[in-house]
Amino acid sequence: MYRGEVYRSTIWRTRLDTTTNWAVVTLGVALSISFASPDASPLPLVLVGVLIILFLMLEARRYRYFNVWRARARWMEVHFYAPMLADGDLHLEEDWQKVLANDYLRPRYHVSSMVAVGRRIRRNYLWILLIQAMAYMGKLVVHPTPAQTVEEVIRRADVGPLRGEVVIGIGLLYVLTWAGIAIWSARMDSRRGAIRGTEQSSSMG
Repeated sequence: MYRGEVYRSTIWRTRLDTTTNWAVVTLGVALSISFASPDASPLPLVLVGVLIILFLMLEARRYRYFNVWRARARWMEVHFYAPMLADGDLHLEEDWQKVLANDYLRPRYHVSSMVAVGRRIRRNYLWILLIQAMAYMGKLVVHPTPAQTVEEVIRRADVGPLRGEVVIGIGLLYVLTWAGIAIWSARMDSRRGAIRGTEQSSSMG
């Protein structure tokens, strides 16, 4: 049973890497298009954000599955293998086996979608989003010629009827929102860690 849970967690961990790779590749393509020439549009760096968020949501969903298998394997390591090796006693009086049995009988995700999103942002996607934002601003500053004023940079950010101030403002909101979710999820994980020390069943997941 332990080997089965480790195998499933390994498979889903590999799937997490796949979606991260997709996000990196699409950002790389957008960078190549936007910086191909001084006259190339910075718009691909904006539009690629939609794909990055799509991959983030897919990865968060996959993470919730991965977390179930990982938690079960870790639960058995902590409550089965470690006590057996250290004490020769499985400590069944602590009812850890009932927690595991209930998780098999009534499977459920151990973290919410937002916590999963926040964890994936902290692990990988915050860096991808920051690179996207810096590349976009770099494109506005250096192409087609080095900008001389802030007003010139803002004017280059115009997209059709949308003024540059609006586009840049949306970009800032875009990055700050995901950064805020990452910070919020870190605080939630800290609270879970504090509870874990006093409530045995809460450490599952």
